[in-house]
Amino acid sequence: MASLKALKIRIGSVKSTQKITKAMKMVAAAKLRRAQEAAEAGRPYAQRLESVVASLASKVTVSESSPKLLAGTGKDQVHLLVVATSDKGLAGAFNTNIARLARKHARDLTAAGKTVKIYTIGRKGRAVLNREFRANMIHGIEPGDLGKLNFADARAYADDIIARFEAGEFDVATLFYSNFKSVLTQEPTAQQIVPVAPPVAGATGEVTSSGAAVTYEPDEESILADLLPSNVAIQLYRAMRENAASEQGSKMTAMDNATRNAGDLINRLTIQYNRTRQAAITTELVEIISGAEAL
Repeated sequence: MASLKALKIRIGSVKSTQKITKAMKMVAAAKLRRAQEAAEAGRPYAQRLESVVASLASKVTVSESSPKLLAGTGKDQVHLLVVATSDKGLAGAFNTNIARLARKHARDLTAAGKTVKIYTIGRKGRAVLNREFRANMIHGIEPGDLGKLNFADARAYADDIIARFEAGEFDVATLFYSNFKSVLTQEPTAQQIVPVAPPVAGATGEVTSSGAAVTYEPDEESILADLLPSNVAIQLYRAMRENAASEQGSKMTAMDNATRNAGDLINRLTIQYNRTRQAAITTELVEIISGAEAL
């Protein structure tokens, strides 16, 4: 049985930990509001741009003069997985869920005879995937605080990915991130960003509600040549904002659970301390009484 001193030290240690987790929960809650507002504000533009680009792409006849981001390489052999996570832990299963989805995708592609390359944005995702796909890692970025990333950062990441695509390093790029639903729910998501994905049935932006035809000036290919690189950057920026909100939501939930678990542990240790102290007092009383009777 643990001594009274050891129990007292452990109770103090758990109380200190509880103060830290409670403070971290409050910090995450404060950051979550801003991150959630930023994520929700960026969704309409990113979703609309994606649907417009897909709609334009469906109207263009692919030829040798078509932008490479539209036409692709004509192959589907080399896949680049862009895995966006965070640099920090203590966020529950946020990073693990994204990495798990990317890992499953990589395994499926490998089983199908495809070549997989992994491009990580975030230290935690790289650490998880490095255990199984160390030879597939081609680049890693440590973005720092996700809440402080701006569009210039996303544009730099997008330019690097596009340059690698134009250099022939891969045929298809898929982005992995966490889509923020609520404080309790963050959904790992996979999205093809290079080349442009075909339009989804029923997507907005293809035809107006009246069925009227839309005439583009200049032609669709010229518009796409400007929109396609911007679309890659916008989708990356959206993923960063979604990740920022998801990270704080997951961290808030994890720290709340940790705080409550620490409280339960303190209660159990306090009960054990009181029982041990009572047993020690009873033993001392028995010894005193026995000594008095012997006299």
